[in-house]
Amino acid sequence: KMIYIDPPYNTGNDFIYDDDFSMSRGDYDKLSGDRDEEGNAMFDAEKWKQNSSANGRFHSEWLSMIYPRLKLARNLLDEKGSVWISCDDHEIDNLIKIGQEIFGGANYVGSFIWEKRTTRENRRVFSVNHDFIVCFSKDFATFESARNLLPRPDTHDQRFTNSDSDPRGVWQSVSLNAQAGPGRRKEQFFTITTPSGREVDPPPGRCWIVVRKRFDELVADGRIWFGEGGNNVPRVKTFLSESPDGITPHTLWNSGEVGTTDSAKRALTALFGNVVAFDTPKSLDLIARMLHISTEKQDLILDFFSGSATTAHAVMQLNAEDGGKRRHIMVQLPEPCDEKSEAFKAGYKTIAEIGKERIRRAGKKILAEWQTKQAKEKPAQGDLLHPSSPISDPPSPPDIGFRVLKIDDSNMKDVYYAPDEVKQSDLLAHADNLKKGRTHEDLLFQVLVDWGVDLALPITRESVAGNTIFFVDGNALVACFEPQISEELVQNLAKRQPMRVVFRDGSYGDDSAKINVEQIFKHLSPGTEVKSL
Repeated sequence: KMIYIDPPYNTGNDFIYDDDFSMSRGDYDKLSGDRDEEGNAMFDAEKWKQNSSANGRFHSEWLSMIYPRLKLARNLLDEKGSVWISCDDHEIDNLIKIGQEIFGGANYVGSFIWEKRTTRENRRVFSVNHDFIVCFSKDFATFESARNLLPRPDTHDQRFTNSDSDPRGVWQSVSLNAQAGPGRRKEQFFTITTPSGREVDPPPGRCWIVVRKRFDELVADGRIWFGEGGNNVPRVKTFLSESPDGITPHTLWNSGEVGTTDSAKRALTALFGNVVAFDTPKSLDLIARMLHISTEKQDLILDFFSGSATTAHAVMQLNAEDGGKRRHIMVQLPEPCDEKSEAFKAGYKTIAEIGKERIRRAGKKILAEWQTKQAKEKPAQGDLLHPSSPISDPPSPPDIGFRVLKIDDSNMKDVYYAPDEVKQSDLLAHADNLKKGRTHEDLLFQVLVDWGVDLALPITRESVAGNTIFFVDGNALVACFEPQISEELVQNLAKRQPMRVVFRDGSYGDDSAKINVEQIFKHLSPGTEVKSL
């Protein structure tokens, strides 16, 4: 439903990972075809403008890096989904152009300005205090209909009063006039007589926002405010009870609302026991705002430049606040940390290790805070409940668990020979089709991937007749990868009537044993799908 990425900004000065996509002139000339491998010019350079070639060296590699990732991101999106991308001035114009090419110009939602710092940088020509966040949707109309409003701040409701004791509740007044530009109707220019008898015309260059007939209807409905004495310029009453449940997000996100890089770094450092784990983390409130706008309680969120895993932290925090069941997928290459950094000295060799540790620490903190809050809200012993009050189940604690998966090659042996090329002396070497050193967990997750089973489903491990058995999502999938299986074990599993069961191909011993297993399941659990790995 939502994809957030914080890719390298192409600044050339990030010490955590390579953030400089510039190339030497020689390398660029070879790749662009300007010169051959011996360095000889392929054409007369004087006939060409040099500026465009020089610019291309710096930007082309960054664009080549981001293009396929955004292309894939679009394919992964839900129809109501959106992609949010952090960027700075170095590539913002290129990012918008390439995003419009991939998502379509009509699906460009907008660019948001984040006040990432409040301090001044005196060592620069200008102090850069902002970053951009660019948003693209899969389908703008669908995204627009699903977009959420932001929670109303407390200061918003404080503006509403009820000085005239209106039965509709508290209200505030807004201007009844607007700029008299092209398209305004002549019916919007008329004289209004206030209750005190004063005649009021629209201010110079402006007109009323309604025509006379609609104005009279608003007066009759008590929706026009002329001031305490009935002598003021008329204004329209808007009632809090009729206001939307939230406010429309704006494109300027100031530090007081969503935090800064400095506040994010301080919070992360405190979480890691005063170890500076990451130099430039994103603000938790910043990611939370995007989640508020673009997701519901059951949605899936992806971040494939996860860094310190701020997105995972924000998802867990929001779930704890609103009882949501959002899930996250974080992707991070094992980029090595700078050996001079505090993170490296504290034992974190890669950025991926920092992200995993943050999810662990953040999860424990969120769960502890949730439990403290529940304890405070729980009725004290002896408190009386109203007889008509429904007794609801206690809320479930937030899910802070996560699974770590790494890309690897297949568990199956690589076969380089055609059947007629295998000698009889080689047959024993090919009897087992699995690579050595692979664990039962390795085999299980290959089955989950091959069958398209959700990798986040609960998995339990049981010992049945002395064998290790995996149960995925209860009885949805049962897996046993023991080198040998007995008829007693097979009958035990068949009686549980799982949806699917998988064994290791070498577990059967011979073909007759394999046929026997299939027959047992046909007799005791005919609905079970039996497969072999």
